[in-house]
Amino acid sequence: MPTPASGQINLESSWLALLQDEFQQGYMIELREFLVGEKRRRKTIYPKGSEYFNALDSTPFDQVKVVILGQDPYHGPGQAHGLCFSVQAGLDLPPSLQNIYKEIADDLKADQSAGSFLSGCLAGWAEQGVLLLNSVLTVERGRAASHQGKGWEQFTDKIVELLSTQREYLVFLLWGSYAQRKGSVIDARKHLVLSSPHPSPLSAHRGFFGNRHFSKCNDYLTSNGKEPIDWLQPG
Repeated sequence: MPTPASGQINLESSWLALLQDEFQQGYMIELREFLVGEKRRRKTIYPKGSEYFNALDSTPFDQVKVVILGQDPYHGPGQAHGLCFSVQAGLDLPPSLQNIYKEIADDLKADQSAGSFLSGCLAGWAEQGVLLLNSVLTVERGRAASHQGKGWEQFTDKIVELLSTQREYLVFLLWGSYAQRKGSVIDARKHLVLSSPHPSPLSAHRGFFGNRHFSKCNDYLTSNGKEPIDWLQPG
């Protein structure tokens, strides 16, 4: 993580202009101290430091069209790379992502066996304007939710607030109660907010399947003069 006191913050320029002051806040300084301390204790943290802000680096502020809110990174070796629900190319698809792909195929009448659904890397969505933002941006290896309550939530709340107040006609996809609580600040008069149960195998059958969020998202973007997302090209 960049050193707040140094001012040398490696972050995409449009986001840096908006978030520079956040790195000077006490909570971010405490967060950095926590992460540095964990590394000194030889804890393995995912994703690697250069990918903490990958979601922001991949989708500049003025290019965001859709926001998907996740919770925290995958905690298995090599999985997390800073985009929510996404894993590095070549790895097995996590169960929630398998269900996301199933809903896309059903919603868009696509062939789920197509090659585009074989990769778990969602960088292609990010390049099209889908901000794949976790609430918490780091995790200790093998310990889910281990970095919750350390300050990341306040930082990502600020990101959601900026998008809600300074942009118009965005689509927010809020899957599960955690994302829905985090998205409670979104101005639904300016944006389309779509909510459903989480795509996890524990909850997908309670309303994620059949939510048609992907076609609804594209219909809204098109009606507001924006290019739709090609959900069939995630990687």
